[in-house]
Amino acid sequence: MSSLRNAISRRAHKERAQPQARKKFGFLEKHKDYVERAKVFHKKEETLRRLKEKASFRNPDEFYFKMINTRTVGGVHKLESEANKYTPEELMLMKSQDIGYILQKVQSEKKKIEKLNAVLHSIDNEPSNRKVYYAEDREEAKDIQSRSSKPRIPLASEDIPERIKRKTAASYRELEARKKRVNELEKIYMDMSMQQELQKKGRKRKLREDEIVTPTSKPVFKWRAERKR
Repeated sequence: MSSLRNAISRRAHKERAQPQARKKFGFLEKHKDYVERAKVFHKKEETLRRLKEKASFRNPDEFYFKMINTRTVGGVHKLESEANKYTPEELMLMKSQDIGYILQKVQSEKKKIEKLNAVLHSIDNEPSNRKVYYAEDREEAKDIQSRSSKPRIPLASEDIPERIKRKTAASYRELEARKKRVNELEKIYMDMSMQQELQKKGRKRKLREDEIVTPTSKPVFKWRAERKR
């Protein structure tokens, strides 16, 4: 009988819309909207009930460090500054890792500078009088040789192809940029090394300007001599 009753088509009951006279009161809540709102309300109610129960069983003499590491702002718990969440040993380890990375980059840049110097035959930013141009293929080599009547004598500047001139100029610009980058990295390395030394144990003080033998813009520190065991 139940299957026969379901086989008969029946009119689908629909919820009524907001009457025209009540349009000014806004959207008419449907049953499915009420169900969602009721679920959210009961979920919050259950959460509050569990929290109240947990608070009622808490030991009033219980202590934990977040009681002094947090504060309440507008009824909301907020953590204090997490600047000291690492121990001094952990900070020293992170500093040493950063310094190692900077030192590795300095060494890598210096190796690239040596390679460029070897190719460009430049020493101490002063290019030599004689330059050697390397051709990429045989056609380019023949083109260079055809522009000079004496292949063994260095080419004059007007006999050098424009493409090689542009490559050489770009290489010199790259060399200068890498040297500048090495200087900046070395400054960063020195500053980080100083910060690492200042974090170590031992009595130290900052020297006054009249105590510094060689004037410098950076602060100078002096450590007290201690006897090593």
